[in-house]
Amino acid sequence: MTGPITPSGWNHQAASATPTDWSAQAVLPRTPNEHDAPMTSPEFAAHARAIVDNIERVIEGKTAIIRLALAVLLAEGHLLIEDVPGVGKTKLAKALARSIDCSVRRIQFTPDLLPSDVTGVSVYNQETREFEFKPGAVFANLVVGDEINRASPKTQSALLECMEERQVTIDGVTYPLQVPFMVIATQNPIEMEGTYPLPEAQRDRFTARIAVGYPDAKAELQMLDVHGAADPLDNLKPVTDAATVRRMIAMVRGVHVADSVKQYAVNLVTATREAADLRLGASPRSTLQLLRTAKAVAALDGRDYVLPDDLQSLAVPVLAHRLIPTAEAQLSRRTTDLIVADLVHRLPVPGDYHRTPYDARRR
Repeated sequence: MTGPITPSGWNHQAASATPTDWSAQAVLPRTPNEHDAPMTSPEFAAHARAIVDNIERVIEGKTAIIRLALAVLLAEGHLLIEDVPGVGKTKLAKALARSIDCSVRRIQFTPDLLPSDVTGVSVYNQETREFEFKPGAVFANLVVGDEINRASPKTQSALLECMEERQVTIDGVTYPLQVPFMVIATQNPIEMEGTYPLPEAQRDRFTARIAVGYPDAKAELQMLDVHGAADPLDNLKPVTDAATVRRMIAMVRGVHVADSVKQYAVNLVTATREAADLRLGASPRSTLQLLRTAKAVAALDGRDYVLPDDLQSLAVPVLAHRLIPTAEAQLSRRTTDLIVADLVHRLPVPGDYHRTPYDARRR
């Protein structure tokens, strides 16, 4: 390589690219948050409601799951959707991606997928006699990774730097990713045939793990009417754009968290490290992600402050997938979900729980 490649040199056709040319869009530089106008609470609520309603055109009867997926996006995190085949994991991921007018790339993880297919590769150009970087699928705002645990651990690890540092390093050159950037991955339970378990380091990078679950009888009957003639995903149109999402993220960052609520988050995570049923507790990264997601949930509920209730409702989806139970807990069929739920039940809430957040700010 003759020297560092600047962002404008990643793809020489970027300037003339059409709006549907994802490979060209993927290499555009980041848009700084400070150039986006502040968002008001009514605007935030309207955009959030529009996204949720749009996704519900495809996924019926799963409002809570959809809101949690949106909260992870606004918390600048990544989402892992784990469930049995056929319950709508990929449809949920694609519906969220299509609801936002931004660059979207989909990766079908297979056993023969290579790390360079994910991150990109430097290719020698015989005409210019220089190496040119060809961006991989992660150079997009929203990356949908379907059945991520069907790829080898080597390929799975290609996402580690992308998810944590929002950048890709190839041949000693670092390329920043776009803002917002989110990985939405689906996986089948590890008991399914042909799957590889995700390494602990990668599971820890996913902000939350959710299970779509089976629909109730009413929702499944409605699904037959809606999906019987055509797939509503094919006609799904964006209801917002990347710039608006950046403004929503900026508003979430400003949500207030009282010191007592911060202490409660630390106590909750510390309890997982001291639990007798767990061989590996939650990391400090999980504390940050728990608090960020709680801010997003508070904003979606129309509040500018976080309550202990927010942390309690998020403890299982944000913490459970990071934990490793002991052999005794596995033999007694105590899952990490049950262990975290028990810790939440036993851990006392902050002493000023009944104080208003504004009293807590003045204290």
